Amino acid sequence: MSDKKTILVINGPNLNLLGIREKSIYGAETLDSIRQRLENLAEKNSVNLHFFQSNSEGAIIDKIHQARENVDVILINPAAYTHTSIAIRDAILSAGIPVIEIHLSNIFSREEFRHQSFISPVAKGIISGFGVNSYVLGFLAAIDIIKSEG
Repeated sequence: MSDKKTILVINGPNLNLLGIREKSIYGAETLDSIRQRLENLAEKNSVNLHFFQSNSEGAIIDKIHQARENVDVILINPAAYTHTSIAIRDAILSAGIPVIEIHLSNIFSREEFRHQSFISPVAKGIISGFGVNSYVLGFLAAIDIIKSEG
């Protein structure tokens, strides 16, 4: 069994279309290129990376439940579920794992309905509006949490 700590990155609905959809908001990079960036960071920092994407709220909840057994920090871009899913919020609370909420775009500079996050109140922190760097900054914050919690 590995002594390496594990970071789980969860990506919500429509993020599988990054690089194709609304490039002016989300950029031209694909989810796979983001995964590759984080794999490089994981290797440099000697942590395990699990990367997951689903368009299904239930699958995301199941993944959070499973994380209780072997994940040290969750990095989550809940996408549209940010503004609608009390169920994902409750799963995060139940897991008892530090969570960092991330968004490619600044959700507070967009449509008013995007200003509400059900995830933020149960997250350790939020990083929003830095494009792909939101993932990188979130990952570095996750590593800092791991180091500070021993």
